[in-house]
Amino acid sequence: MPDEPGPLTLAQVVLDCTDARALAEFYRQLLGFEYRATDEPPADPAQDDKDWLVLLDPSGRRGLAFQQVEELTETTWPDGAVPQQMHLDLTVGSVRELEAQHERALAIGARLRFDRSDNEEEPLRVYADPAGHLFCIFVDGTPAD
Repeated sequence: MPDEPGPLTLAQVVLDCTDARALAEFYRQLLGFEYRATDEPPADPAQDDKDWLVLLDPSGRRGLAFQQVEELTETTWPDGAVPQQMHLDLTVGSVRELEAQHERALAIGARLRFDRSDNEEEPLRVYADPAGHLFCIFVDGTPAD
């Protein structure tokens, strides 16, 4: 009998974008991630020819990667013309943190697309990043294990 394969491990989520450095920098600031050593910005921005960048989470594991493409059609969600296809879910522990993260996200270039921050069960907001990918920030009421 052949050996069973081991489990798959999710390495990272890859986002297509027309400016890999700009989008990586947005998420680096938003999430507090760091560049993989080989992906740090060069001293001379004119020498930055990277079309694939990886950000590492605080534990040093891959978190997000960015792949440069020539063209990208932005989602029109919540209108149906161009569906969102995928989005990132980010959580905070309180409504107060949701408000603080809202201000941070807008300050670094996010655009608010949907606001349900007054919902008592699960307050949330949906944003578009600078490339148009959607992400949610919501208050996670799930009890800690």
